[in-house]
Formats: sequence, C-alpha cells, structure tokens
Amino acid sequence: MRKLLNTLFITTPESYLTKDGQNVVVSIKQQEVFRIPVLNIESIVTFGYVGASPGVMKLCADCGIGLTFLSPSGSFIGRMQGKVRGNVLLRKAQYALAEDTTRCTELAKVCIAGKIHNSRSVLRRYIRDYGACGDVEGAILLLDVAKRNVLKSDSRDSIRGLEGEAASNYFSVFGNLIIHQKSTFPFAGRNRRPPKDAVNAMLSLAYTLLTSDVVSALETVGLDPYVGFLHTIRPGRASLALDMVEELRAYLGDRFVLSLINRKQVSEKDFLKQGEEGVQLTDKGRKVFLTAWQQRKKEEITHPFLCEKIPVGLIPYAQAMLMARCVRGDLDSYPVFLLK
Repeated sequence: MRKLLNTLFITTPESYLTKDGQNVVVSIKQQEVFRIPVLNIESIVTFGYVGASPGVMKLCADCGIGLTFLSPSGSFIGRMQGKVRGNVLLRKAQYALAEDTTRCTELAKVCIAGKIHNSRSVLRRYIRDYGACGDVEGAILLLDVAKRNVLKSDSRDSIRGLEGEAASNYFSVFGNLIIHQKSTFPFAGRNRRPPKDAVNAMLSLAYTLLTSDVVSALETVGLDPYVGFLHTIRPGRASLALDMVEELRAYLGDRFVLSLINRKQVSEKDFLKQGEEGVQLTDKGRKVFLTAWQQRKKEEITHPFLCEKIPVGLIPYAQAMLMARCVRGDLDSYPVFLLK
C-alpha cells in the first residue's frame, strides 16, 4: 500500500516556488520562508496566483508530484503533471471499456448507488446521534427509492437524472445536520460558481481537493483520469476522477464540513463576501480548513472491502487500485466504497 505523504498547501498570494537541490523552496518577496525535501511530499496545491519556477516544475514532474493551481476562492485553474506512467495495456483496456455502453452503464450504476448509499448513511448517523426528525427520515426513504431505481436503470442518462434528484433530496435536509452555529451557517441548498454561503464555499473547496487527490491516485495506478464511464468525456474534464469522487463526497467532503461547523473550528469571521453573492474563506479561515483537512487524512479506518486499516487519506488510492483491478478483469465488478 502506498505511504501517505504530505500535501504542501501554499496560501500566501505573494509566494514563489523554486528548486534547491532536492528541496522545494517557498519564498515571499525574495525571502525564503519554508523549504521541504521533495521526498516528503506527494502533491502541492496553491491558492491565488502563485508563481513557480521551471526548475521546481521539472522537479515535481520527475518525482511524480502533482502541482495544482487554484484561484483564491478554491476554484480549479490547472494542474501540471510529468510523463504519463503506468501500464499501457491497462489504459488500452480502459479505453475499450469506455466504448462498451453496457459495461459503462453497470459501472455508473455502482458509483451512483454508492453515492446515494453513503449520503443516506450520513443522514442515518444524524438520526442515531440526535433522535427522530421527520424531514430527515423522509429524505432517507427517498434515497432508498433512488438507490433501487439506479440499480434498475438501463441507461446512463436515466442514472444521471436519478442522481440529480437524489442529491436535491439529500441537500434539502442537509441544514438539519448543522447542530451548532445554525444561525451563523444557514444552508438553503447546494449552489456554486460562486458559492453563495459559507457552507457551500467549504463544500466546494472540499470537493476540489478531493478531486485533485483522486486524479493523482488514478495516475499513480496507471489509469487515465480523463476517460470515465458516467461523466461525459470532453477536453479538460477528468471524467473518471469525477465518477469516482461521487462515492466519496459524503464521507470525505460532507462529514468533514459538518464537523468543522459543529465543533466550532470555523466561525463567521473566517469568511468574506465577494460582491453581492459570492462567499469565500479568508486567508485565516483557509488555513484552519486545510490544517483540519490534513489531520483528517491521517486518521485510520478499516477499509470495507480490503478489510485492512489505512489512513483516510489513502482511500482514493485504495479505490483507484480496485478500479484498475476491475478494468483488468481481475474483479467481476468495482467494489464501491460504502459506509456502514
């Protein structure tokens, strides 16, 4: 199993990345403020319009380190990667599978059914911890129906429609899961581009970071993150990564954001309004978010399929490995990550 290394987050806009031997150096106004050996990191994520020298880009490419650029609000700008590694035969099998409508539909069913199952588990945990709630229980029943309908679907278009309906029902009661600071963090539904409230701002950032991790994981095992089975294939879209993010949203994204709010790790002061509608994290708030994100990735769980203890941060790599086995034909189906 892959060793969990660190992600280097660069949040100061004036930062510039350079290379010194086998070290990544962070400078601000030409003054060195931080350095880290390249062997100790697995990825670099920058916020704002941070600069990077050609030397550090080559170092990252040679060492297989993803260098991701995000806007100040956390929106994806671009990602630099080195030479494509991995088994060409695995990618050929992936491309052939992507042309097989029947198999693509079966994989899409599994991924979206897993997403709905995990969303339902988040709601059921709320009932278990805080008692009966009619609205949440009603949403759980609707998600049960949606999951059954997805598994009976015969086309990817119908699966997409059912997934959208299930997500709408789930997020219609998501605000009930906010126990503390409810007035500070109102939630009336999912929105983005730009997120119009603090909760959506954190959800969007969590999903962006998760997608970056899944892209890296797929490249590590030799799969092409841009050729998926549910999301439409188009230039610049990491379709397979987006397919696999679906099953992980509730556990790695939604529950994380809820814990930040309910544990009072974030407050109203950690957010800034942009114009009349957009909301984003302040520099301080982003540091709180990213620190907690890294700590969460170090926690251990027992993987439901592998039955081994692994850090939470390695879940994307475990799932990418299982997807590769499925594509090669070593597994009859893809073992989606399911919460108990």
